[in-house]
Amino acid sequence: MSSSTDSISGLTVDIRAFAQERDWEQFHDPKSLLLALVGEVGELAELFQWVPAGDAVAAFSSAERQQRAGEEISDVLIYLLRLADVLGVDVGAAASAKLADSRERFVAHDVRGTAPEKR
Repeated sequence: MSSSTDSISGLTVDIRAFAQERDWEQFHDPKSLLLALVGEVGELAELFQWVPAGDAVAAFSSAERQQRAGEEISDVLIYLLRLADVLGVDVGAAASAKLADSRERFVAHDVRGTAPEKR
């Protein structure tokens, strides 16, 4: 991993440069990026489609299955970061704020071991 991809912001810069080098920014409107992201999430979901939930970790313990999952997870992350970049969203700051909010909404000792209801 290069030093520029050690952080969300560094990876975002690399993804932006990748698009600019290929003159693909013209295709990276929010709607198109979102549809590409949904497609990649579908490809990731397809890997798990017929795997029983209780077997999923074991089913993806082989190097080959981990690689395939990693490829699809990477595609999802790349499109997600590109969408955020185009929209001007600082993903690191937004995720930190969301996690802080979730800590307040779902206090650990109140929800430990339960699936909380959406509020």
